[in-house]
Amino acid sequence: MKRRPAILVLLAFTTPAVAQWLTLPTPGIPRTADGAPDLSAPAPRTPDGRPDLTGLWYAARVTGDLLDPARIHEWARTLMTEREAQFFTDDPRFRCLPSGPGFLTLTGTTQGMRRIVQHPDVIAILNNDLTFRQIFTDGRELEPDPLPTWTGYSVGRWDGDTLVVESNGYNDQTWLHARGLSHTERLRITERYRRPDFGHIRVDVTYEDPGSFDEPLTAVIEMRSLADDELLETVCNEASEGRSHWGGEISEAEEKVVDVAPEILARYVGTYEGYWRQAWARVEVTLEDGALFLLRTPPYGRNAIAESEKSRLIALSETAFECSCGLGFVFTAEDGEMATEVAEVHVSGAWPFPRVP
Repeated sequence: MKRRPAILVLLAFTTPAVAQWLTLPTPGIPRTADGAPDLSAPAPRTPDGRPDLTGLWYAARVTGDLLDPARIHEWARTLMTEREAQFFTDDPRFRCLPSGPGFLTLTGTTQGMRRIVQHPDVIAILNNDLTFRQIFTDGRELEPDPLPTWTGYSVGRWDGDTLVVESNGYNDQTWLHARGLSHTERLRITERYRRPDFGHIRVDVTYEDPGSFDEPLTAVIEMRSLADDELLETVCNEASEGRSHWGGEISEAEEKVVDVAPEILARYVGTYEGYWRQAWARVEVTLEDGALFLLRTPPYGRNAIAESEKSRLIALSETAFECSCGLGFVFTAEDGEMATEVAEVHVSGAWPFPRVP
């Protein structure tokens, strides 16, 4: 028996802890006159004069050619298309598996938080999904043929004020980003970390994998400080009960699409803003060729790299829609009036975003 795609039933499998220590400021950091963290202050340095990357961070923005289909081998492009059609249900995160190198490109304060702890001989990166990385800066070199693991092996060296990190030894079970780009065990990643001021880190990433793309791909990750906040765990629920409700494909949703009159769809066009958990978000809805499209800022999951990419809204009723981005959206509107809000539906519930002028 076919199952209707259940984006409105199940949209994620992780349960974040609610924040605590909300009133405890981060000690020893620069602050403005009103007591807020001074993100434009000079970057701190270690006793030996190196930039100190220590702190709590999140990836605010990711750009680059990591989605350029012209450079990706056909088998990898085909897999990405199939995964999108299935609402990305085989994302390693949704199966309670490590994201591996894909964590680099996870954006936002709810899924991409990481704490960097810097020591002269090793730099640790602690992720909120309970995974971690060790970047050894003690002079060792990468092994030429290591045992493949989920997070690989990393060594670092300083090039002036830039930390250069080289990594290899990944298994082929993870994605490079949330839109489903696979890689082989030949993957090698080079990251270049620069901290221009207290509140920002820029990471230039180069991906090399002759088994997946013809030439190196790149990404630029803009990380921002989360001073006065804390890193709390995001624990995956490994029970199969939730996944049993998540089935079908986008094509099945299109077969069940409800015809909604253009004048009704036009009432939903506009800009909406609100908070999902503690993260601010903006949703812009447009009507193009008789169909609704949505652009979310910051992009959610699937559009983390292609942040200018719009997602389709597939009508389940006059007010409820499934999104090709993997979320549900329900509009509230009085008869004949413009919608006053849209609810973004996650497994944690419906999060209302009121319309803004």
